[in-house]
Amino acid sequence: MGKGVGINIDGVRLTKLKKISHEKGDILHGLKASDDSYEGFGEAYFTSIHRDEVKGWKKHLSMTLNLIVPVGEVSFYVYDDNTEETHEYRIGAGEYYRLTVQPGLWVAFQGRGDSLNLILNVGSIEHDPLESINTPLETFFFGQELKN
Repeated sequence: MGKGVGINIDGVRLTKLKKISHEKGDILHGLKASDDSYEGFGEAYFTSIHRDEVKGWKKHLSMTLNLIVPVGEVSFYVYDDNTEETHEYRIGAGEYYRLTVQPGLWVAFQGRGDSLNLILNVGSIEHDPLESINTPLETFFFGQELKN
C-alpha cells in the first residue's frame, strides 16, 4: 500500500527508497541532499508507535517532514484544510518509501505492525514548540478502520 489509498493531496510526495541486500545486514536509503524532496536539515529523530495506537493530529507551520519507517508498518493520515480530504499512506519495511509532507497539512499516524513500528523523521528545521499546532483526533474523519 505504499502508493496510498483515496485522494492524493497536494504537498505530499511518496518516494520509493532503495534497499540493498547484504549478507551481513541490509542497507536502507533514507534521504540525500540531491533528492528533489530535500529542503534542508534541521534535525532527525525517531519515534515509535504500538499496534493500533494513534498519534496526531499535528500541523507544522514551517517544517517539511520526511517520514521513513525502516522497521514495522505505519499508516500516515494527511488532512488538507483546503480540500477537506484525508489520504492514507501506509509504509514500512515491506513497502519501503519516504513520505514527504509540506508545512500546512495535518498529520496523524497509526501503528500497524505487530511488534516495533519505528519512524524516522528528517525535519527541515529544528524542533520549535511554537511552530506546530495540535488538535484532538476526533477533529478530522479517518475512516472506518481507525481504532483509538
